Amino acid sequence: MLDDALGRHVLAELFGCKAEMLNNADAIRDAMVAAARSAGAEVVGEFFHRFSPHGVSGVVVISESHLTIHTWPEHGYAAADVFTCGSRVDPWVACKHLVSALGATTMTATEARRGVFSPNQARSDVAT
Repeated sequence: MLDDALGRHVLAELFGCKAEMLNNADAIRDAMVAAARSAGAEVVGEFFHRFSPHGVSGVVVISESHLTIHTWPEHGYAAADVFTCGSRVDPWVACKHLVSALGATTMTATEARRGVFSPNQARSDVAT
């Protein structure tokens, strides 16, 4: 539930992941896009890069914001974040999909509510 927040941002730590998966940019791309779609997000773009000797970083841009990931195959670890705006997309659904897709044995995560205005902060209209 958003309450008065504009968005939800989940920072996830995924441990015990399959090293071969974490070092495969195509597999990470597929997992991230599927995670976004499983949460009901609309995917509008993506970019992934495999580093040498190992590791993948990538972003999936969604209409509701983004999903990002960086992997450390040598540690079986991935850091992911899922930022969604509005109330239609649940970032936790995407995180749970990543746990399964990456074969993680453990996930720890924190959710931050983004765009929470205090009563004395003015919201301004943006002229177009």
